[in-house]
Amino acid sequence: MMVKKAVKRIGKGLLVMLALLVVWMLIPRLAGFLFPEKAPIGYHFETLDYLAIGVGLEKLVDLKPEVPDGIESFKDIEYKAVNGKSLQLDVYKQKGLTEKAPLLVFIHGGGWRSGKRQDYLVYLVYYAQKGYVTATVSYRLKKEGIYPAAVEDVMDAVDFLFRNGETFGYDTSRVALIGGSAGAHLAMLAGYGWENPQRHKVKAVVDIYGPVDMTTPYAQTQFMVTDFIGHPYTEKPELYWDASPAKYLSKDIPPTLILQGTSDNLLPPSQSDTLKLRLDRLGVPNEYHRLPLWPHGMDMAERPNVYMQKKMDAFFEKYLR
Repeated sequence: MMVKKAVKRIGKGLLVMLALLVVWMLIPRLAGFLFPEKAPIGYHFETLDYLAIGVGLEKLVDLKPEVPDGIESFKDIEYKAVNGKSLQLDVYKQKGLTEKAPLLVFIHGGGWRSGKRQDYLVYLVYYAQKGYVTATVSYRLKKEGIYPAAVEDVMDAVDFLFRNGETFGYDTSRVALIGGSAGAHLAMLAGYGWENPQRHKVKAVVDIYGPVDMTTPYAQTQFMVTDFIGHPYTEKPELYWDASPAKYLSKDIPPTLILQGTSDNLLPPSQSDTLKLRLDRLGVPNEYHRLPLWPHGMDMAERPNVYMQKKMDAFFEKYLR
C-alpha cells in the first residue's frame, strides 16, 4: 500500500510539473498575442527554446531563402587576397534601381572561428527587397589568422565597398555596418574607427549581442576570445584592450542600435548594458532593446527576428534615409 501511495504521489507530482511546464511555455506566446508591439518573451532556458521549436510553438526563420526574381546578386567579388586566399563579398540590390540607395553591410558571427558570409541571407534578401543595397563579407577565421587578421579584413572590405559605390549603385554617404556576436564585434571596431577614426565615414552601426570589452574577467578566460587574440591575457593584456570596441568610443562615432537577449549565456548582457551607458555619457545617439528571456542566437527564431527587423527598419529610416 505504501508503495502504491508513493507511486501515486510521484505521478501527481510529475503531472503538476508537466502542467507548470506547459503553462510556462504558453506564457510567451500568450503575451505576444496580448501585447504585439512589446518585445517578444523567450523561455529563459535553451532547452525550453528547442522544445518550443520542436513542438511548433516557435518557428525558425528561413536561413536560406530563395533570391526572388526582382533582386539581382553579384557574388564572389574579391576585395582582397592574403597568402593566396581570396577574400570575397556579395552584393544584393533591386533590379532597375534608379536612385542610389543606402548600403547595409552584414558581418556574420561564429565566434571568429566559424560561419560564412551567406549566413545572413535572411537579412540580405529582405533588406534588398525593402529598397536597400546589401552586402556581406568574408574574413579570415581563427584557423587562418589570429587578431588582428579578421579586423583588418573587415576594414579592407569596407574600404572596397566605399570605393565601389558607383559600380553597384549605392550611396557611400549612407553606409551602415550590422553584425551578430563576433560579427557585431567586428562591425563596431570598423564603425568606431579601429586604429584610424578617419578611415571610414560609417553612418550607423547595429550591434546584435556583440562583445564590447574584452578585458572583463569573463572575457579574459572565455576560450573563443583567447583563441581569437592568440595569447593568454596574462601575457598580452594590451591586445585584449586593443581588440575591444570600448577602446574606440568617442562622441564622434556613429549612432548605434543595440539588440540583446537577457538570457544570453555566451555574451553577458552586461556587455550591452555598459555600452549603452558609455554611449549615453558621450552623447552618442543610440537605441537599446533588451529581448526578455532570449538566449544567444535569438534571431534564428521568427518572433525575435521580426521584432528586431522592425527596430532596425526604424533605425535605418532615421539615420540613413
